[in-house]
Amino acid sequence: MRRQIALSLALTCALLCTAISAQAQQFNVLLFTKTNGWHHESVNEGVTAVRELAVRHHFSVDWHEDAGIFNDEKLKKYQAVIFLLTTGDILNDEQQAAMERFIRSGKGFVGVHSASDTEYDWDWYTKMVGRTFHIHPVIQTAELTVTNRKFPGVERMPDRFLWTDEWYEFGAERIKGLNYILAVDEQTFDPKVSWGEKKGEGMGKFHPIAWYHDYDGGRAFYTALGHLPATYSDALFLEHIYGGLYWAATGKGLRKK
Repeated sequence: MRRQIALSLALTCALLCTAISAQAQQFNVLLFTKTNGWHHESVNEGVTAVRELAVRHHFSVDWHEDAGIFNDEKLKKYQAVIFLLTTGDILNDEQQAAMERFIRSGKGFVGVHSASDTEYDWDWYTKMVGRTFHIHPVIQTAELTVTNRKFPGVERMPDRFLWTDEWYEFGAERIKGLNYILAVDEQTFDPKVSWGEKKGEGMGKFHPIAWYHDYDGGRAFYTALGHLPATYSDALFLEHIYGGLYWAATGKGLRKK
């Protein structure tokens, strides 16, 4: 009898400790990596990186590729959703409606790299991301510039620095009010590319790479960086991602100056 009581107490204590630990975490994040098109080989590295960020910054993260997670009941526990390397049409009408209600309730969105190559026919989504992917040249080293020091996650970035990535060329702004954080200097790489009838000439003097904005009652952050697997072990990139996630999930981190 005493042994049974002791085991029962131990189990109760373990469950209580788990519950307390979960409650003590800063916020909860849904990490979504479903693809319906190009599948990046860096997905696994990206998931590992976000999980490590969760440990380092004490938030919880659940990884899903099943779009069934997008309903009101399942989403209500999260403060932010990350679309990591998603592509194509990945949510049905009901799931899209649940995502819209999620953001309108004051929650946050983080899009990484090909999140802008996702759901082209969902007008609400493309406005949330801010711009849609058009084309990219071959992977090259180029010079990135920090254009906004008010946003969290760029504290340790130099004003200008070399970076190697797949440089997305974007279409026009889908919505006004985007706040740009990073831009790439087209004089430092060759933006020209041809995919048959689809061609790219670059975006000119200002080629944005990362931005944020308040959107439909919530918050949205996007970065085009993140094509290469090795990127997800780079400290500057991880700080960039966490800065966007922290703001998207909490609304905190913006500096006045």
